[in-house]
Amino acid sequence: MQAPVVVMNTSQERTSGRQAQVSNIAAAKAVSDIIRTCLGPKAMLKMLLDPMGGLVLTNDGHAILREIDVAHPAAKSMLELSRTQDEEVGDGTTSVIILAGEILAQCAPYLVEKNIHPVIIIQALKLALADALQIIDQVSKPVDIENDAAMLQLIQASIGTKYVKLWSEKMCQLSLDAVRTVRDDRGEIDIKRYVRVEKIPGGEVMDSRVLRGIMLNKDVVHPKMSRYIEKPRVILLDCPLEYKKGESQTNIEITNDEDWNRILQIEEEQVKLMCEQILQFNPTVVITEKGVSDLAQHFLLKGGCSVLRRVKKTDNNRIARVTGATIVNRCEDLKESDVGTQCGVFKIEMIGDEYFTFLDECENPKACTIMLRGGSKDILNEIERNLQDAMAVTRNVMLSPSLSPGGGATEMAVSVKLAEKSKQLEGIQQWPYQAVADAMECIPRTLIQNAGGDPIRILSQLRAKHSQGQNTMGIDGDQGKITDMVEYGIWEPEVIKQQSIKTAIESACLLLRVDDIVSGVRKQD
Repeated sequence: MQAPVVVMNTSQERTSGRQAQVSNIAAAKAVSDIIRTCLGPKAMLKMLLDPMGGLVLTNDGHAILREIDVAHPAAKSMLELSRTQDEEVGDGTTSVIILAGEILAQCAPYLVEKNIHPVIIIQALKLALADALQIIDQVSKPVDIENDAAMLQLIQASIGTKYVKLWSEKMCQLSLDAVRTVRDDRGEIDIKRYVRVEKIPGGEVMDSRVLRGIMLNKDVVHPKMSRYIEKPRVILLDCPLEYKKGESQTNIEITNDEDWNRILQIEEEQVKLMCEQILQFNPTVVITEKGVSDLAQHFLLKGGCSVLRRVKKTDNNRIARVTGATIVNRCEDLKESDVGTQCGVFKIEMIGDEYFTFLDECENPKACTIMLRGGSKDILNEIERNLQDAMAVTRNVMLSPSLSPGGGATEMAVSVKLAEKSKQLEGIQQWPYQAVADAMECIPRTLIQNAGGDPIRILSQLRAKHSQGQNTMGIDGDQGKITDMVEYGIWEPEVIKQQSIKTAIESACLLLRVDDIVSGVRKQD
């Protein structure tokens, strides 16, 4: 017998066939077990120390997975899931991971013991996905996005599982106000760009508010400039208010000493000209993204302007949307229409030991700043993460106003209906199809476990209720008992439910397709 030919480098690890699939499934399950205790209102917090020594305290699935460093390739792909979910819909990051891990775990016995080919399992999963999406559609109901009470209740359901539920009414109001503010006439809602969250340690959480305008961590450039102006005329610039230097290194040879004075004079005239071009529109606030020289400060101060310099581009864009001003790139191009007049008041206040500039009380602002106050930096970071989720939920509902019952009710409805349908399938496909039905139960089951209930007894009662067609029955995550979600008032946007099932099943299909893993990590000698 001839010796085996070794084609691959010996320093590489290779697992193939069944073993690879089993190890993938085990990795996916391990990741979902980490996150499992973070589901529902009784969720535990995770405390993570990142490599830089910073502390992260959170129960947001995505934030935890972002901090964890994993080596296994399948586990890495699970981390991607929560990122997709977070970017697409902003909430449901925890449930997506639990679902994906559970679907894989349920499919494992068919793959390993019954030896069914992965492609057949994948076909069955795809079938189940199509049916599940239809079922979600059936149990969902439309919502009126102008109805404040309904919207607040909805956001409350999303926040209820988070750390901020202590101040949940306040947070709901903040996110609803912010999203309503940035919704423009075309119906587009860009939270990332136009809602700025400023975290200021100190005060208490209830002092947080949404400004009808913008707040910057800046002070005026010259101490004599006015710090309070009502109805300011705002000019936004994207050019430096200082003498223009030569692009490359410029050498000037001077023979007369008068020429040197002339050069200085030209510099002064240039700056003066720039300031005069600005002052002819008699603005009261000038904001630029670049620097302002001392001379320009002097001229603008004489003209009665307050000046802010080196404002970030993103902040400048927000200010433009709030005040109605246009950002101008050259002082020569200024027009009357570029001056922003929609702002109610420009004021600078000292909070803690820093100066903050407010452009507040604007008419019809299209951008806003949420000012968060709280005990410490860690608390503020967690509140901000939860607020982002709440705003994402609000935005999703505004874009597609349809709700599904929360508290594991939707998942249970899908599970029961899929189990019924699996009996109508023929051949081996019905097993993996049934596996999806079983996997969907993991959400209500985890909710019961996290609330300290008895999962087996309560789940079978819940299953019985759903078989009788009571689709809105779910788990009260605080008590671990069965309640009707219509009365309990927990609804979630349908988009989140659909996205989490899509992502979970597609990732399960992806990991099942893998039959060879080569980790080419060279061991350090």
